[in-house]
Amino acid sequence: MKTIDKYLFQAMDNYPYSLEETIESLDYAFSYDSKNTMVLCLYGRIQAEQLWNYEEAKSYFQEALAINIHALEVYTHYLQTLILNEDYAEAEKLADFALTIKGINKSEIFVKKAILFEAQQEFKKALKEIKKAKLTTLQFAYDSDITEVEKRINGKVDLLKKKKKSGKAKKDSKKKSN
Repeated sequence: MKTIDKYLFQAMDNYPYSLEETIESLDYAFSYDSKNTMVLCLYGRIQAEQLWNYEEAKSYFQEALAINIHALEVYTHYLQTLILNEDYAEAEKLADFALTIKGINKSEIFVKKAILFEAQQEFKKALKEIKKAKLTTLQFAYDSDITEVEKRINGKVDLLKKKKKSGKAKKDSKKKSN
């Protein structure tokens, strides 16, 4: 095992529970190989998930993909960052590209696309992506994540239906009172 792997494993093991130890291990790993895509990805995740510095996170993810376009570990985290930063067009292009990469977990990418459409309140499109995620999933443990996203989207659809019904009921009662 290479020394960088030892520090990378320590960083991954510590994240997100001990950020100080995570950063220390990442810094050591980075000093051994500044072009390691997993190191760059974890730096990006820390920027996005802990510091909410999406632009900085994006630069780490972009650097990792510039080094290796097949760095499978980067795509889902990069997509989530783009969605949170409301870079929707960029996220959709990245997701579509990611789906062409051999070996990528397609169900994860379809779920990210569903979340992307959910963020834009395009719920029909989001549910279509959930269906694709279900059809491509190969991991039993991931089924519950897909189901949770689907429930959340359906809950929002139901909220909109109730809102339309209550708005229509108010209009009808106003017409009756006139």
